[in-house]
Amino acid sequence: MSVSQISRLTRPISPVDARIMIVEDKVDNYATLARLLIFAGVIPAHFHFKTTGRGVVQFADTLPRLDLILLDLELPGEDGYEVLAEIRRMTRFQNTLVVAVTGHISVEDLRKAQRSGFDGFLGKPLGVARFPDQLTRILRGQPVWENK
Repeated sequence: MSVSQISRLTRPISPVDARIMIVEDKVDNYATLARLLIFAGVIPAHFHFKTTGRGVVQFADTLPRLDLILLDLELPGEDGYEVLAEIRRMTRFQNTLVVAVTGHISVEDLRKAQRSGFDGFLGKPLGVARFPDQLTRILRGQPVWENK
């Protein structure tokens, strides 16, 4: 990994306090993520949604605080890697965690995400039984690189 979560995260965050952006172009995948976030204890008013890679940074810049971005890798406009590069160029988001959430779950996909500077990797489909623990670990600054 290029930067570990522990060095990026300034303090552990509980799911109930987390401010999260979901970047996902498929509405059914967004709905699944939204339900999983609620199940994990995230307050619905604390997460936001973008459907394309274009404009993610500009939209994020309008938010008072952003702790985590759950970023699909295959998006219309700009892919997740391009969006991540834009986010990393912004000083304001230096402590914002960015986790790839993708159906591309090969070991090579996971390694590419690590090399690109993602803070974690969650392979789709996401599991109801696993997701709350995965989210809690991410928000504590613990590495979560799971392609299954």
